[in-house]
Amino acid sequence: MPMPFSRPLRRRLGGSRPVGRSLSGSRRAFLGVVAATVLASTRARGQQAAPVRLDRLNLMQYHDDRGTVRPVETRAHWERRRAEILRGMQQVMGPLPGRDRRVPLDVQVSDETDCGRYVRRAVTYASEPGARTPAWLLVPKSALAAGASAPAVLCLHPTDDTIGHDVVVGLGGRPNRAYAAELAERGFVALAPSYPLLAKYQPDVRGLGYASGTMKAIWDNVRGLDLLESLPYVRRSGFGAIGHSLGGHNAVYTAAFDQRLSVIVSSCGLDLYTDYYGGDPKVWQTEKGWCQLRYMPRLLDYANRLETIPFDFAEIIGTLAPRACFISAPLRDANFRWASVDRIVAAARPIYALLGAPTALSVAHPDSDHDFPEPMRQQAYALFDRRLR
Repeated sequence: MPMPFSRPLRRRLGGSRPVGRSLSGSRRAFLGVVAATVLASTRARGQQAAPVRLDRLNLMQYHDDRGTVRPVETRAHWERRRAEILRGMQQVMGPLPGRDRRVPLDVQVSDETDCGRYVRRAVTYASEPGARTPAWLLVPKSALAAGASAPAVLCLHPTDDTIGHDVVVGLGGRPNRAYAAELAERGFVALAPSYPLLAKYQPDVRGLGYASGTMKAIWDNVRGLDLLESLPYVRRSGFGAIGHSLGGHNAVYTAAFDQRLSVIVSSCGLDLYTDYYGGDPKVWQTEKGWCQLRYMPRLLDYANRLETIPFDFAEIIGTLAPRACFISAPLRDANFRWASVDRIVAAARPIYALLGAPTALSVAHPDSDHDFPEPMRQQAYALFDRRLR
């Protein structure tokens, strides 16, 4: 147990004599009251500086100015909780870059292919000083007509260390992954940036000042939205984001920080960190699971105390409200468990209700493994049609 007095406090209160010797009983009692008051004040200040971690599955709580837990009853209350969630994300991911990183995009096209209803362009853009992000830009020919415009979707690819973002434009030969090409066929402008530290895209994440590949990816995506906004044939009333697996959580992470994403689709992209592979400690090790540099190495600090991770997917999905969000969580997904996804959705629903959009969050459970089956993709595309056109 900590001693009630530190050594400097004893000297300050009692000179060179040890406290408790040669002092009257009343003097000792007085000093005891002083010490108790100092200790209580110190503890109170500590509680205000580092409030207890709120329940990850009860989003209807927030901390007031004193650090006291209060019920969320208004939008303003929720905004306080939302800000705390974003701070927790940046505590692990590293800070979201500021305006000083928004250099001119300097979009460069290295190749263009006629794909029938749309053209596919291989581009790079300046995401920040000294760094360029490779991407595919798919543009419907109908959008290129004079005076025309089309809605746009950010298409984020799954883990693929061989061809990376090629897979979502149909160049990977993998079924159920070419959602960028399918959206372009339907008349959407599709931007598919590469994810850092996969395939040919190998930026110096730490050299650029990032604590995680996750935050670098988020910033690349934010700059991708800047690119879409700069195109004369793209509608600017809101964008979509879609992704499978890695792309599934990449989409919701980005949407938490960028309100321009008004429709978010995540396939096989998430469950609670505390549920990930049943909490198996083997996946919470250096360069394993979520702790890899391309994800969030700082999560290694929480390996033996997952419940203290300062944010989780229920809270992140809550930050998306009242925007439309569709989650596909297959019944046989071995990576992310559907039952955990249901707990996430149940926790976020009260926030959607509070913000007047009780039906904007939806989840489906296809009878498949870690996949993005056609019925789920068609449901996603229909959502984009309703919300973005």
